[in-house]
Amino acid sequence: MQRLNRRNYKEYEICPEKILQFGEGNFLRGFVDWQVQVLNQKTDFNGSVVVVQPRGSEKIERLNRQDGLFTLYLQGIKDGRPVNEHMVIDSISRGINLFMDYQAFIELAAKEELRFIISNTTEAGIAYDPEDKLEEQPQKSFPGKLTAFLYHRFKAFSGDQQRGCIIIPCELIENNAKVLKEIVLKYAQDWNLGSGFINWIENANTFCSSLVDRIVPGFPSDTIHEKTEELGYQDELMVVGEQYHLWVIEGPEFIKHELPVEGTGLNTMVVKDLTPFRTRKVRILNGAHTAMTPLAYLSGLETVEEAVNDNEIGLFISELITEEIVPTLEGDAAELGVYEEEVLSRFANPYIKHYLMSISLNSISKFITRNLPSLIDYIEKTNVLPMRMVFALSCLIFFYRGKRGEESISLQDRPETLQFFQSTWNMYENQEIELNELVESVLSEKILWDMDLDEISNLSSTVTKHLSDIEQLGVRSALKELSKTLINK
Repeated sequence: MQRLNRRNYKEYEICPEKILQFGEGNFLRGFVDWQVQVLNQKTDFNGSVVVVQPRGSEKIERLNRQDGLFTLYLQGIKDGRPVNEHMVIDSISRGINLFMDYQAFIELAAKEELRFIISNTTEAGIAYDPEDKLEEQPQKSFPGKLTAFLYHRFKAFSGDQQRGCIIIPCELIENNAKVLKEIVLKYAQDWNLGSGFINWIENANTFCSSLVDRIVPGFPSDTIHEKTEELGYQDELMVVGEQYHLWVIEGPEFIKHELPVEGTGLNTMVVKDLTPFRTRKVRILNGAHTAMTPLAYLSGLETVEEAVNDNEIGLFISELITEEIVPTLEGDAAELGVYEEEVLSRFANPYIKHYLMSISLNSISKFITRNLPSLIDYIEKTNVLPMRMVFALSCLIFFYRGKRGEESISLQDRPETLQFFQSTWNMYENQEIELNELVESVLSEKILWDMDLDEISNLSSTVTKHLSDIEQLGVRSALKELSKTLINK
């Protein structure tokens, strides 16, 4: 059976390379690159995407083997009815392996038609690395790579104010564009790139914070054989996503003309302030994802659908949102209730196999962004701990022990985070510290949480109690103990 590529797929069109995309993962391909294809089909956008990788190179090589093509399955409720449809996405022109062909990256910076830069490098990706150098090929961090690219573009066009870029990060951190721009400017200072380049960054480029929303589980490993038979070709980069999507871009009016989404059917909008959209989405949808993952996985479940359909865990997730997340949010209560129902319905989408382990990537930084604000705001409003959120935190700490029964958990996080948890849990298992000391050590580690959580009244003792229950009784029985406590209150 043939592999999907441009030799056997004749319907593609070659468009000018208008977009540089940092990230070759499932989400951007099933969200942004799909939208670019819609724009090409329904408007005069006429643009393609060049993809570079924030890390490793394996997927870039696979992308190039398929000439940038991949199949996208969109499955879920559309216009009030269940729809399962697929299409070949051909909006990616090529991938550049930064480790093998950095020169192509530099040459791309000199292309006149390039206008947009889009990224999704996870919450941990927008970070400053003091070891980054302009001379490295490539730089270690995503912001370092971006700064180098912009500097090469600045030089290629001699600082032409008309050759700046519209930069739209999709990472789920607050004010993602502002944070990214600050790091770029810091590198410009560190690397002595000159006041002219700094002024060009400030005046010729537009950094737009954005909010993205679509559940994209990724490669359908459990149904790949059936889908391959249906399609009649092999596709190593197949992606499955839900029908629902939302992209809110915070930026000036002129972006509406350069990114002509109006009238295309895309749920994409340019607004002056995305804060209300972001807070609701990050705390309810993403917050519920991050909170459920350790609990459900440690309970023996594998997917989000299994979690929300589980009697005990599904109830926990629903009550966590209703009782402890929604009360921390501003806005119309009825609208928030509708959004909550919509989110739970999306979680239960029978077409989507959203694996918990895929959500678990960088769970600590995700908890900081998605869950910690709800926990802190709840305490400020009620003067008591949000017990379900605290239980989720306890499950997260136990999850980072790296074991589900006798099975090892393949944790994915920053090396220093994994090393800290491994060392701390080893000390406990070797009886060098007690459980309460482990909890105090974890909660007080500012490198993990960006603050000292041990300072929150009763948090340490409550987490210690939950961890003791989880260790002695198992996570499901510990959840039942929590439920008894909540009923008696």
